[in-house]
This record gives sequence, structure tokens and C-alpha cells, in this order.
Amino acid sequence: MKNLRTKRSHRMRRASGFSLLEMMMVVAIIMIMSTISFISLQPLLKQQRVNNAYNTVLSAMRQARDNAVAQRTSYLVTFNTGTNPHSVTVSPAFAGFQGSLASVTYSLPLDVNLRNEAGIPTANNKTPDSFGLGGRAVDFGYTGQGAGVGGLTFIYFCPDGSAQDAAGGAGQCSGNFSNGVVYIARPGELLSSRALTVWGATGRVRGWRLYSGGGGPSWSRQ
Repeated sequence: MKNLRTKRSHRMRRASGFSLLEMMMVVAIIMIMSTISFISLQPLLKQQRVNNAYNTVLSAMRQARDNAVAQRTSYLVTFNTGTNPHSVTVSPAFAGFQGSLASVTYSLPLDVNLRNEAGIPTANNKTPDSFGLGGRAVDFGYTGQGAGVGGLTFIYFCPDGSAQDAAGGAGQCSGNFSNGVVYIARPGELLSSRALTVWGATGRVRGWRLYSGGGGPSWSRQ
């Protein structure tokens, strides 16, 4: 009887655990599911980084305009495409006045650039707000829709809320209204393209996103 009870006890202990093979199978299933989840999440993560870059540039320009109006002086926004990562710098045009803020640089995600991706519309009537021909990633300095030469990589926001191409003296701007556009994209991914336009007379910043359509890619306001 004692032997029977001992054998039965051993069998129960063996049955209540997991074999090494079973544990390896569970680990393998978990690894496979994790890999599938990681791969499926990649497009969402990439899109989120584009959104972050877009919001960074948008916020930097709005901050510069708000500071210029509130402090009655001009603020300079410079778009840096020669650095890695690309960045946007906001700084007061004239330092040393009471309440002036220090220059601040905002960096974009490493895999997102200030970039006019090949394939975006290049006809003037199909670019965002008809500024330029889509040939430059940062393209300010237009005096109106379809007018001016553009090509500036900076913009001044002024005490009256306008955007211009020169700072003038403290508390004023003495340049011309500067309209323009800045493009944002992941290299090699056309439909990741975003754009931000600035209207010189009002300093209004407007966002755009590229969509695919039957007539080819086209810009739509966000």
C-alpha cells in the first residue's frame, strides 16, 4: 500500500508542473506575437513622428508671432536644414530688452526632415496657398500668391502680427511682407508630406497634408 501511495504521489507531482518543451513552446509563441505586434505598429510610430515634427514647426512659428505681439518687438524664426537632425530656431531680433527671451532651438525627429519630397505638386496653382513651385524645402520671401522670388530660409514675426523679411529697429519691422511655405516629410515617403504656409500681411500660419487622388497627389488643408 505504501508503494502504491508513493507512486501515485510522484505521478501527481509530475502532472501538476510544466515540461521544458511546453515552456519553450509558450516562449516561442510570445516572441512570435511580439514580433508581429512590433511590425504592425511601425507605420503608426512613423506617422506619429511626422505629426510630432509638424507640430514642432507649427508651435515654433506661433510662439514667435505671439512673443512679437506681446513684447512689441520682432522675433526671428530660422529653419536649419544643414544640421542633423533638422531644427527650427526662435530668437528675438534684438536682445537685451526687458522681458526678452533666450534663443530656443527645436529639433525634429531624426527620421523626419524639412524636405520637399520628390513627387509633390510643382505647378504654382497646386502648391500650398500657391507659394512657390515646390522646389525648395524652406521657401519664404514671396510678396503674394505667385509673386516674388522666394528662397529665404528665415522669417521675422513683427509687433503688428505680420511676417516680414527684415527686422528693422527695435519695436518695428522695416521689410516687405514675407509669404512662404515650409515642407516636412520622411525621406522616400511621398504621402508623409506635410506643409505649413505663412501669410505675410497677417502672420497667419496654416497647415497642409498631401493626399493621393485620381489626378495625382494634392494638398489639402489640415
